[in-house]
Amino acid sequence: MDPRRVLLFRTVARSGSLSAAARELGTTQSAVSQQLQQLEREVGGPLLVRTTRGTRPTEAGTALLARAEVVHSALHLAREELGALADLRAGTVRLAAFPSAAATLVPPAVRALHDDHEGVQVTLVETEPPEAWAGVLAGDVDVALVFGYDGPPADDGSLAWVPLGAEPMHLVLPADSDAPARVGPAWLAEQGWVAGCERCRQHLVASCRAAGFEPRLLHESDDYVVVQNLVAHGLGVTVLPQLALTAFRHSGVDVRRAAGFGERHVGMVHRPGAEGVPAIRALMERLQAGARLGLSPG
Repeated sequence: MDPRRVLLFRTVARSGSLSAAARELGTTQSAVSQQLQQLEREVGGPLLVRTTRGTRPTEAGTALLARAEVVHSALHLAREELGALADLRAGTVRLAAFPSAAATLVPPAVRALHDDHEGVQVTLVETEPPEAWAGVLAGDVDVALVFGYDGPPADDGSLAWVPLGAEPMHLVLPADSDAPARVGPAWLAEQGWVAGCERCRQHLVASCRAAGFEPRLLHESDDYVVVQNLVAHGLGVTVLPQLALTAFRHSGVDVRRAAGFGERHVGMVHRPGAEGVPAIRALMERLQAGARLGLSPG
């Protein structure tokens, strides 16, 4: 049964005549009659009885009209919902972000989006880049904030990468440490180290080896608050990216630029074409605007 003919039948039944329906639909009475006859062949019997005063539904027509009203109502609601999504009066964006970005870049972007389009809802899950990347691939997340050391994260081309900027790495020492004004590999080799997540730990070890020494790893934590507290209490040194120090800066630590540890490139990943969804595009634009204030050009 062709739903277009069902909706045409609804128009005829409600208007009371073929001619009135033809005028409403912007077509000819002959075309309406042909479509109606085809529908009656599909359902196996007459749907309308023609009288001197127009048409009225048969018993079968009355039953079909009730269903046609449901179809028409559903299509009307679909048009309204799609219009709301297109106009950013509604919509949901699922966002994943690594901890320091979730604490710094995300809140002002989501606040700005809500102020402009209060009907758009953003849901956030905090997770490290590998899991966030997998979430986008699986369709569980629309946009993910991720990072790569000294360049964008490796990609097989399955996701679109939108760069947001770069953040420098900083050496974090106890505020009362005896570190010389110019910290060199020899001094760093004598220190205990606090390492972060697996990828951060790998980068730390690789950078130290490139500088000519093997770091003595004593503690591990993904939480930059815990890491800084350990350092503040003289239990080791570490390196942290700018966003982590923007999110939280312990008063008991000394922070120095650590050029030898490179920088992190921060960006967004999404499925190709997702940027065409109005709500997703609106959130991405606000994340880009916020990143221009907190990150260096990548």
